[in-house]
Amino acid sequence: MADAKPTVFSIPVQRAFADALAAGLVDRYADGALGLAQGLILLPSNRARSAVQAAFVRVGGAGMLMPRLVVIGDADLDESVALALDPIDEIDVIPPAIDALKRRLMLAALIEKHNPPGEDTIRGAAAFKLAEGLARVIDQLHYEEIAPARLGEVGEALGDLAGHWQASWQRLRLLVEQWPTVLAATGHIDRADRRNRLLHRVSDGWRAAPPARFVVAAGVTTAAPAIARLLRTVADMERGMAVLPGLDIDMAEGEWEALGSTRSVPEKPRERPLETHPQYHLKLLIDRMGVSRDEVMEWPAASPFDGPDAREPFLSLLFAPAAYTARWQRVGDVSAGIAGLRGAVFADDGQEAQGIALMMRHALETPARTAALVTPDRGLAERVASALLRWDIEVDDSAGRPLGQLPPGTLLLALANLAARFDPARLLAVLGHPLVRKGETRRDWLDQVRRLDLLLRERGLTPGWDGVSARIAAFAARKDEAADLAGWWAAVADGLGSLLAPFGTGAPVPPATLLAALQTALGWLAGEAVWAGPAGRQLADLFERWLLARGDGPTLVAAEDFPATLTDLIGSENVRPPYGGHPRLFIWGLLEARLQRADLMILGGLDEGRWPQATSPDAWLAPGIRHLLGLPAPERQQGAAAHDFAGALAGREVVVTRARRSGGDPAVASRFWLRLSALAGELPEARLDGQPVTALAATLDVPPGASEPAAKPHPAPPAAARPDAISVTGVDQLARDPFAFYAAKILRLSELDQLSSGPDAKWFGTRIHRLLEDWQRAGMTDAALETELAALEADPALDALARAFWLPRIMPSLRWAAETVWAARGERWPVAAEVRGAMVVDGIRLHGKADRVDQLADGSLAIVDYKSGAAPSGTAAAEGLDNQLGLLGLLAEAGQVDEIDKAQVSALEYWSLKRDRAKDAEGKVSATHGSRRDLKTAKDAIARAADALADLSARFLLGSEPFTPGDPGSRYSDFDQLMRRDEWFARGDPDLGEGDAA
Repeated sequence: MADAKPTVFSIPVQRAFADALAAGLVDRYADGALGLAQGLILLPSNRARSAVQAAFVRVGGAGMLMPRLVVIGDADLDESVALALDPIDEIDVIPPAIDALKRRLMLAALIEKHNPPGEDTIRGAAAFKLAEGLARVIDQLHYEEIAPARLGEVGEALGDLAGHWQASWQRLRLLVEQWPTVLAATGHIDRADRRNRLLHRVSDGWRAAPPARFVVAAGVTTAAPAIARLLRTVADMERGMAVLPGLDIDMAEGEWEALGSTRSVPEKPRERPLETHPQYHLKLLIDRMGVSRDEVMEWPAASPFDGPDAREPFLSLLFAPAAYTARWQRVGDVSAGIAGLRGAVFADDGQEAQGIALMMRHALETPARTAALVTPDRGLAERVASALLRWDIEVDDSAGRPLGQLPPGTLLLALANLAARFDPARLLAVLGHPLVRKGETRRDWLDQVRRLDLLLRERGLTPGWDGVSARIAAFAARKDEAADLAGWWAAVADGLGSLLAPFGTGAPVPPATLLAALQTALGWLAGEAVWAGPAGRQLADLFERWLLARGDGPTLVAAEDFPATLTDLIGSENVRPPYGGHPRLFIWGLLEARLQRADLMILGGLDEGRWPQATSPDAWLAPGIRHLLGLPAPERQQGAAAHDFAGALAGREVVVTRARRSGGDPAVASRFWLRLSALAGELPEARLDGQPVTALAATLDVPPGASEPAAKPHPAPPAAARPDAISVTGVDQLARDPFAFYAAKILRLSELDQLSSGPDAKWFGTRIHRLLEDWQRAGMTDAALETELAALEADPALDALARAFWLPRIMPSLRWAAETVWAARGERWPVAAEVRGAMVVDGIRLHGKADRVDQLADGSLAIVDYKSGAAPSGTAAAEGLDNQLGLLGLLAEAGQVDEIDKAQVSALEYWSLKRDRAKDAEGKVSATHGSRRDLKTAKDAIARAADALADLSARFLLGSEPFTPGDPGSRYSDFDQLMRRDEWFARGDPDLGEGDAA
């Protein structure tokens, strides 16, 4: 067998690999009843096995006895390889492979144990994350059959590396050297190591005693030495052959050599092969097989799914190395090479998904026609699957969906985040999750969750479970109907809160303790629903595997790091449905698309960073060290992606798509797209029934007919619906924006506070007012001030952000306010705080509240309003837009303010608790009147406010004038969306003038 010429074929890229393979094998081996059934076909993946199986059915019919199909590329299927290829050998039993999760936990523990002095300490979630990269390095060493001792041999080359790379190298070398000993103690070996041993043993066995049946190794592109050796063994057998996908046997020798060396360790350290080329990994494979390209034969069979023969030389030209692209200028007409190719450039990735879904749906109009989306972009794949649901089409997405995006996974992550750091938004995300209390009791449960939602939107919530309990208790004390909410919350706090108690200790906790707490809490919340279905069963299996391996990982983790660890863990878990979707529509990733072909191939997401995907940096090995070790560069994955692109592009009918914007940001066309455009020019536009698919996607959700923007609203409610009372601040709102007044006071609408326990500007203002009121009622002494300031500093409602930024700013301003009051002793003194007043003016009840009232030495009054920000300008008061203080003065002069006798008002002041940089002061006193203002005295300001009240009351409250929106140039209104301002503002509105936004 050693002297025989190896039998190696290549199926040209334009041919549908699986169907051409099946057709050729049927022609060759179908003689006799069991001709094919006696054979064995080795395939690279489980998906390839399904594709070849379906191809045999198409070629030979459902009654054909097929050869045995065995996967040798998927590490998870090594047991099936053992049963199919290797008889039971009790003398030399290969140890079992270690569970992937158990291995990662052990590597994380090993990383934690080896924190060299002077280096950053790696623990918890960071160790678990790094363990993934370490496992990848160990696997790559196994795949390339590089002994750990090799790491020491390249140590001399570290001198040129940056310090952090040298530290990482030293840590890696120590871990890799110790790992075999740690692993051996478990009685297991690495999965990649086990696969290598198994494949080598099969190669040795077949070389010693070739099987009588025919053996075909088909579709393998992995150049791992163990795989290459097995393929050479098969190719050397009398009844064996290796069939490669898309090896370019017609590439010019100069270009072939330009791909670079395939030596594991290059003769020249600076030599870099062209690993991004789609043929490089195939060159590496046949070199490791010991087969020259001249020895590779073209597979004789074809299939109905093949693309045009001119596509192969076109693709060879398309991916020519940079030094050879000059011949693009001499190539001439390439129309034959791009026959059947079309392109579509969408406005954004949302429209791209809609357009792809339209093309796939349109394919179903032709009986038996198939269509497949090929993309490495999982986001695009999920959007297309979602878009197809509009036609009730469940598409077969071969990659499945991440466990973390399915209900059991999202509930687990939401619960972990809540346990690690309490927050009202996180609490409601858990309580309102679709799996929680699923069943007959869910409606009552959600009623309580909604009530809790509204209650927690009030600011000043004390952090933690106790803060929620205190808020509900206060609410129940005010309203009897809140008793059932209090009882419901008590059960939640007792049940869920106690289950999550291990997270709140503040000290590192064993991971198993945290995991057990989450598992019990999931059961308390959702019962059996969380473990049901494919996703629930996979989550249960994950818990079981982790708990079985609980003694192998880090002994302690910080509770706040645990959600990141969980997110990282379940991010690698994909859930595949137990049965396929639509039989003629498919979504394939790059791995799944290999060897498969549909009538319509849609290559989606051709933007740089998506296809090919950006390479992830290796946290352990510098690129130069990888090269010296003989490990593949990260860029080799881009070469594999280029090969996948070429294989999919070689179909009979192909549409390539991209989006100008992705995720709201401009997107750059993929290097593949740019090469295609440079060589072939602009591709014909993809069309459906004569219409561009891009236009159809853009208008799919646009209602038919012309769109008519909303007109400026003019609500004019009847007199009975108009209020007969108004507050002093309501007058200002009515003056500035009548529509906002209408929405707030007549429609009784108000914006909900954001759901967060952190204080906002409204809470800050209320808290300051309460402090100054309490200080004033306590006698305005220095001791009283210090008591109030201490209480503010200790207020549990203040979060870390407020303590770091707001508190240091407001404390000096509060002291400034007190000192200003003390400095004016003898001239004026506060006599009332937070006092209300009301009276009827022209049939309208005017009411308001004064922050502070001072009595001056002459017996007159000063009305003071505190502002935590800038005060309104005097111009606003003169224009009738700031009437608050003037109207309070009107109430005071009429003797209608509580605790205050009737008296003249001689001062209307805003005390701004904000640093005045111009005067280097911690606050500023400004009046609505003065010698430099339009309103010279308080009397003028009061009269102007009274006039504004009379005018507004007559027009809006007692009259019939519509409540139109105010000046569009004014500040943002809570009701801009309700009035649909963006649709009518500056659109030739008659009230503004044509296009006038002023």
